[in-house]
Amino acid sequence: MAEPVEIIVVETDRVACNGGGGALGHPRVYLNLGAEGAVDCPYCGLRYVLKEGATAHAHAH
Repeated sequence: MAEPVEIIVVETDRVACNGGGGALGHPRVYLNLGAEGAVDCPYCGLRYVLKEGATAHAHAH
């Protein structure tokens, strides 16, 4: 298993990744951090990690 390209700390359990645009960009994908609170983008390998203390499955109403 390869090391993640970069780790991005987020405050929601759903993120959208497009690779940051430019030459490294890719189609926008929506990723769910799931129970473990982390997910790697299948396109670019960026790792999204839920911020400590953030509530998973918290959605604004």
